[in-house]
Amino acid sequence: MKLLKIDQLSYWERTTYFDGIDFLIIGAGIVGFSASIELKKKYPNAKIVLLERGYLPTGASSKNAGFACFGSVTELVDDLTKMSEADVFDTVQKRWEGLQNLKSVIGPNYLQLETFGSWDLISPIESVELPLLREKIAYLNEKMIHITGEKGVFSEDDSCCSTFGFNGVTTSFFNRLEGQINTGTMLARFHQIAVEMGVLCLFNVSVEAILSDSKKSELVTSIGKINAEHVLICTNGFAKQFLPNEDVFPARAQVIMTSPIANLPVKGTFHFQQGYYYFRNVENRILLGGGRNLNFEGETTTELETTEEITFALKQMLSEMILPNNAFSIDYSWAGIMGVGATKAPIVKKIDSRTAVGVRMGGMGIAIGSLVGKELADLF
Repeated sequence: MKLLKIDQLSYWERTTYFDGIDFLIIGAGIVGFSASIELKKKYPNAKIVLLERGYLPTGASSKNAGFACFGSVTELVDDLTKMSEADVFDTVQKRWEGLQNLKSVIGPNYLQLETFGSWDLISPIESVELPLLREKIAYLNEKMIHITGEKGVFSEDDSCCSTFGFNGVTTSFFNRLEGQINTGTMLARFHQIAVEMGVLCLFNVSVEAILSDSKKSELVTSIGKINAEHVLICTNGFAKQFLPNEDVFPARAQVIMTSPIANLPVKGTFHFQQGYYYFRNVENRILLGGGRNLNFEGETTTELETTEEITFALKQMLSEMILPNNAFSIDYSWAGIMGVGATKAPIVKKIDSRTAVGVRMGGMGIAIGSLVGKELADLF
């Protein structure tokens, strides 16, 4: 059965869901839900409608690896060669504050937060960088005190190969404050909170165009035209459709997950090659994602498909490095779409008097998404 168009709906349906919308939010991910919740707190009597084009969030919010991370040693040292010190640690602070905000909104039980820590793995090829990385540990830890209030966040761990059974890893740098969450239960809780507050959530409705002037905003959608006083664009990697002149582009991330592995020694989150590869345990399975650096052009896409090239590389990493002495099969594979740009800072701004945008999470949506949603709501 085809979805009914708005002009086919009853009086009750049209007046309840589509007439007199104060805030219409496009995208039911972390940013969209967070913005709707914050707007309801600020304007409890406002009519807020959230639209999502899929029957579940389409982009990355429930398709990521579930890393509660804010910065690894190799990433931060590399960032310091490309960005100012102030920009690097302002970004880290936003990630840290965003994670604390996410925990306060959702709650650790719904996040299923486990703080095992994270390991930044160094291969023999990268060993030439070890003297610089070791030299920076004390400096990074001093910066982390001001951001997290915690001492000794980073340390070198050269026992990770023997601890976890890895092959081809020289050493690692440990971040004791990072962890992992269940992004499925997180999104379900976001939805529950929004509905309980009175946000109207509509799925399987795609927005094709936004027409805005001084009197109203009109959205052209798959079920007809919808008018609203204000529109918030929270589509991250799909934002180019509405923001052709903004520095935000799609970046596909491919993920595979193994079958259960008896006596799996791996527990925690792991980064490799400056985060282009990442893996973790999910109970007694391994989730592994990445490989975008193998084909940047091909992965600049909104197509939610996996490719043989990157799937093969991920399986090879599993068999040769992560699980060299374990038999496994692949039970799940999927892709998500991140939003990236020339900088790691998100775009949070009004583009006219009625329309605002919160996009470009840069692969850090778990860390900064709820904070971006809050900042977006604060623009109104």
